[in-house]
Amino acid sequence: MNKYGKFAQETWKMTAPSQYSLIPDPEEWFRKLGEEAATRVEELTREIAGPDSMTDSFLEKYGRLTTSQMQAEEIVRAEMLTPSEMETEGDETDDEEKTSSILLEHRKEMSRILQEGMEEVRAEELAYQDARNNPQN
Repeated sequence: MNKYGKFAQETWKMTAPSQYSLIPDPEEWFRKLGEEAATRVEELTREIAGPDSMTDSFLEKYGRLTTSQMQAEEIVRAEMLTPSEMETEGDETDDEEKTSSILLEHRKEMSRILQEGMEEVRAEELAYQDARNNPQN
């Protein structure tokens, strides 16, 4: 099961346990949902990012695509991976706090991954520029 399926499964367990219990094979259901979500994220990422620009540097393109993917993931989480308000149960404040907590943790993780990726790309770009400026090495 991919990260989208896991996110959805955990969210449903916490915010809509009665509805979750009605799913005959939760592992398979959330696996398929995760795959559908991944496909939708890819489609939305391309739509949000728009066409490549010939003037964009590698770093600019990487940033544009990463930002687009993060936006697409937020949209998909809201549209596909969280139960609707009608399906949630219990104290709404607790449910909202749990969901917010899950989303906050996910955002922190995505931010960490983005930061690591940007640092990697910057190191590669510096190494490339150094190699161009010092061809004898």
